[in-house]
Amino acid sequence: MTAPLLSPELAAWLHDHAEELDATPALAEQVVPQLAAAGLFAIGVPQDQGGSGGTVVDAIDAIAAVAEHSVTSAFVFWGQRTFIEYILQSPNAALRDKWLAPLMRGEYAGATGLSNAMKFLSGIESLQITATAVDDGWRLDGSLAWITNLRKAGFIAAAAVNQADGGPPAIVAFTSEAAGVVRSGDLDLIALRGSNTAAVKLNGVAIDAADLIHANAREYLPPVRPAFLGMQCGLSIGLARASLRAAQTLAGNLRGPLTERIEALRATLENTVDELKAGVADGRFKTAAAPMFKLRIALADIVQQAVQLELQASGGKAYLQGGDQHFARRWRESAFIPIVTPSLTQLQMELQKHAA
Repeated sequence: MTAPLLSPELAAWLHDHAEELDATPALAEQVVPQLAAAGLFAIGVPQDQGGSGGTVVDAIDAIAAVAEHSVTSAFVFWGQRTFIEYILQSPNAALRDKWLAPLMRGEYAGATGLSNAMKFLSGIESLQITATAVDDGWRLDGSLAWITNLRKAGFIAAAAVNQADGGPPAIVAFTSEAAGVVRSGDLDLIALRGSNTAAVKLNGVAIDAADLIHANAREYLPPVRPAFLGMQCGLSIGLARASLRAAQTLAGNLRGPLTERIEALRATLENTVDELKAGVADGRFKTAAAPMFKLRIALADIVQQAVQLELQASGGKAYLQGGDQHFARRWRESAFIPIVTPSLTQLQMELQKHAA
């Protein structure tokens, strides 16, 4: 199924440029403005904050709808909308007042930068940035190896930082214009190359209280993690729907084992989506992470099954150059789903620790 969330103009743009967005960085600077023009970054943002209303569940649906056409664009969407969620859940009203409207309008790119922090929260990885107190704030030093939506026209990114004086890890924001922020060239990815994914180094970057998202990462991250992961699951949901729809079209009206498997997997997918959205909506995942981890793993598995069914429905022609390039793109996109942070391996380790 395709969620009726995208304007015909945006759906056409995503469809027409999906291959180029995946294979080259040529259109990377256009993704944020295209999504913003369609009002997508305002979905799930309270109306009294200038948004279109709704909840994170509505944002999940919107990201999934974009992912049906282009996982590259959906990945950028996830980065932008997740950063918006960070400042919505921050106690720093001044930060929200300054940045929320420009981010929803797409005038600036928002980069989550908290993949390292989510792994830190689970004890998988140490924090990569240190904040040293100075008279009027902090000095940041360190690096982040992989951040998406570092738009060359300007970005603001979130990061978790160790405090050199022994205080609790904090969540801060920094901008591309700040002295000492060095963006690498785009990472040489095998797909999703239009996502402005790069590394960033921070060399003595000055921030102050206006840039503080939260003073205690351990308090802040668990309540925001369901939005982070839930919206990330939109990538899997949209990609699986697209592959299953293509598989059904290729199988036609023929009844047989393949069609039955397609229909069964579609039902499993939608049941899993319903479970995910229910848990995000009622807040249970804020205190019970394991069930959400299991759903993220399940959705990633459904993606792999879906692209396999599309391949089997297409047959050998899917393997020919000049054939259906949408399948080849979806195949590459599907390879990203298990490794996006937190990766399936990391989630499985967390579930093993939880069970123990």
